[in-house]
Formats: sequence, C-alpha cells, structure tokens
Amino acid sequence: MHSELIVLSHLRWGWVWQRPQQLVSRLNKAPGRKTWFVEEPLTPPDVEVTQNRLGIAEADGLTRVFLEIPEQGRHVGFFDEVMPDYVEQLPALIGPPSGDRVVWIYTPLVLEAALALEPTTLVYDVMDDLAAFRNAAPELLVRQRQALKRADVVFAGGRSLHRSVVKQGREDAHLVPSGVSVGHYAATARKADPGRDRPVAGYVGVLDERIDFALVAGLAERLPEWEIRMVGPICKIEESDLPQAPNIAYLGQQAYEDLPGHMAQFDVALMPFALNEATKSISPTKTLEYLASALPVVSTRVPDVVADFPGVVDLQDDADGFAAACQDLLGRAGEKPSPELRRLLKRHDWNRIAELMDQQVFGRERSTPERATAEATA
Repeated sequence: MHSELIVLSHLRWGWVWQRPQQLVSRLNKAPGRKTWFVEEPLTPPDVEVTQNRLGIAEADGLTRVFLEIPEQGRHVGFFDEVMPDYVEQLPALIGPPSGDRVVWIYTPLVLEAALALEPTTLVYDVMDDLAAFRNAAPELLVRQRQALKRADVVFAGGRSLHRSVVKQGREDAHLVPSGVSVGHYAATARKADPGRDRPVAGYVGVLDERIDFALVAGLAERLPEWEIRMVGPICKIEESDLPQAPNIAYLGQQAYEDLPGHMAQFDVALMPFALNEATKSISPTKTLEYLASALPVVSTRVPDVVADFPGVVDLQDDADGFAAACQDLLGRAGEKPSPELRRLLKRHDWNRIAELMDQQVFGRERSTPERATAEATA
C-alpha cells in the first residue's frame, strides 16, 4: 500500500541523532512508503545563492529537503521571513497527495507549510517545550496552541510535556516517551584503556543552556584526580561559556555510531542539568542510553527523571553531591543489569515505540488514546 510521510523538523537529519531520526528511520522502512524530511534553511557551501530555493539530498533511504538561502550571517530557522517560500515551494516539489499522506511536525512554526501539503493526517510529536529555549521565537506559544488544535494525532515525549499538552486542551494526546536502541549500546563492551590513568565521569549530548556549567566546574574542582569528559556539540551558547579546567575535556560532536565507544570509556555517566524553564519538561533520552551501556548515572532532579527512574539513577543537587556519588559509584560500570532494568530497557526499545506510533498514525491497528498510552508506557 502506497503512503507518504513528510516530516518537518527543527533538527537536521545529520545532526545529533535524537527522537526524530530514531523514529523516522524506522517509520521509513514500511513497504511502499516515501519519506521526505524537511529541514530549516541553510546556505550551501561554495555555491552562490541569489534567491531562496529548495534543495534536496538523498540520505539513509529518504529525501532531505531544505531551503537554500543567501548567507545571512546569523541563524535563520523556520521563522516568518522564510515560511512563505516553504508554503509556496514545498507543494510544488512534492506534488499533490496520491494516497495516504501523513505530515508529521516537530515545531509549531511549520504549521502553515504542513497544512499547505494537504495532509490526510497531521501529526504533532511534541518532543520539547521549544518556547522555553534560549532565543525562542516569540510567536511559538501562539503557534503551539494552533498546532495542537489542528493536529489529528498528538504525541508527547515525556510525562511533563504530556501534562502540559493536556492542559492546553488535547486530552487525547498520547504519552509516548523516547526510547533507546538497546543493541546499539550494549554491543560495545566496556573497554580498558591502558593509557588512562584516572577515572572518567562523562556526559554525552548537546551543550546548551540546559547544562549547569557551574556544577560541572565545581565537580571538576572537587575531583581533580578524575577527568570530566563532555561529548557533544555547542548550541545556542558561546564557547566562552564553557568552564575550563585541566581535567575537563570537550570532545565536540561525535557520530551516532561512535557514541557507544565513547560511553565505554566512562566510569560514571553524568546528567548535570540546570533546573530552569528549559529543563522543567525534558525527558532525557540519554538516561536510557547510559543504562543500556551498563553505566551508573548521576543526575540533577529533573522532574521526569525523578518520576521515571526511581532507584535507578542517583539523584543529586550540587557539585558536592555529584562528586560524592561519582566516588561511591566507581567500579560499578559494566555490571550485569538487573532483571528490572532489562525489562525497563525492553519496554523502551525504539523498534517497539515506532511500531506503536506507526499503527496509531497509519491505521494498521487503530487504538484508543488510552490504549496507545498504556502500551507505550507499560
């Protein structure tokens, strides 16, 4: 059966591998399905662009689409200045629907372009409270309400996000937390580095305003005999915002396939999140990735982590607590997971989650919101 999936995402396909890439790479495998992945504008290197135009590129069995624009000297996202180009050019590029057309959005800023594609089903997968992020577009709150009202299917990627969506009138929203590719992380056994002479406490993920960098600096100061290893790209902050110390190492963005190897070098995994507007609704995917890598995890008290991982993640409030927890947990990496942890990881396998969402959206096995939520969180 022919079907189309058109995803409009604020995250590029080739950036940090997160919820959109995990789900879309699996949804795209359905027989007879054509998938388009529409991204924010970019300025192509070594090519002069004089007017805004759509570009395409094939990647991993799907078609990436992005608006090519002249160099702006600043980030241009899905803002009002470029949306008319998407609204006009996307339908011309993709053509009219010829069957089941699912348009799946990750930011409410693309709602007008999504509707211009004449979806048979409009899906809004709420993975972040984007309005709470630094430099968020002021129109996000209004567009969020509009997108929630117009969407045929709404998913929420965590408990706090789900409560927020329900409060905004979508009582039928499905709670579908993010998952983990268990085999991807479990396949790399813990490595002994003969050149390493000290323990490593590590973080993998985006370095932005959600990280408590004062806590990271304090941890490095309290554990001078440890290395604090930060793996991930810098986003929406300046490099000068990063604390510097002899025992803090920044490794930058790494390929998704290389992450298990980096985690295999950790003795303790860190989630040093600041408790602010940008983190009150997050449900960090890295929690499951750390656990699948057989790592002990220390985290600040992010609400969804507290609710979802009681007794599994070591919760601490400050640098003193993190330092003490790291010392207590040293030697625990690589331990065989408990039966409870194995069941937890199995419930949150990305393959299972993608299958449930596919059934709900494409109608292979229609279910009630209550059933879908129960299946995804059971």
